Amino acid sequence: MTASLRDIRVFTTFPHECSYLDGKEATTLFIDPRQTISKELYSHLSAIGFRRSGDHIYRPHCARCNACIASRIPVASFKRTKSQQRVWRRNQDLRLEETSDILDKDAFSLYCRYVEKRHADGDMYPPDEDQYRSFLNNSLGNTRYFRLYEDEHLLGIMVSDQMQDGLSAIYTFYEPTQDHRSLGTFAVLYQVELARQLSLDHVYLGYWIQSCEKMSYKARFHPLEILVGGEWQQREKLMMGGSAAITSQRFIEKP
Repeated sequence: MTASLRDIRVFTTFPHECSYLDGKEATTLFIDPRQTISKELYSHLSAIGFRRSGDHIYRPHCARCNACIASRIPVASFKRTKSQQRVWRRNQDLRLEETSDILDKDAFSLYCRYVEKRHADGDMYPPDEDQYRSFLNNSLGNTRYFRLYEDEHLLGIMVSDQMQDGLSAIYTFYEPTQDHRSLGTFAVLYQVELARQLSLDHVYLGYWIQSCEKMSYKARFHPLEILVGGEWQQREKLMMGGSAAITSQRFIEKP
């Protein structure tokens, strides 16, 4: 493992169109792809706001915007709301199966239906098999794939990285005709329960963006911790102090 975070080389992209906020430009900070990423280092990077997408470990690094804020669920203090409890009960008829990969036709077909129905306005549309394989691969050797079945019908897939201190919810996609099941919510609830069984402290949900509707679901999990000023703090307490108090950290901390 690299002895110090200051020894890690990083790169930034040129400003490009933001995927989440209209009219905004985004810049992304990437860890050097040649850097060996151990589970320990990956966990440390996640704790300071980085995410994984395919082979890349990244976080937002925008010059004029701090809207993307890393978020996670503290497993020990999380409690389901009444609505979430109903979602949990509603899906107890599903069969869960863990597989070593999701390279089969059934998995990719489900991904295509999901993207075409739910994200036709996003950068994953139209769905592409090479992009799918690259995005959801197991490049670090710690990715777990969970499938949800109703009888023999594949309804959903959760992709989750297991780290030292928690699970990172990389991506979930599901049958878009099954709105009544709230499978996106169920996937988060399942990963919280799995983390609890594994004695892991957190479920990392990626970036919460206050003004982005697509990210609003994360605020429904209480308590939600967000990374502000280099420290993980409860979102609910910060919101009580006004949204102006919420700004994300931009730079790698020096040890």
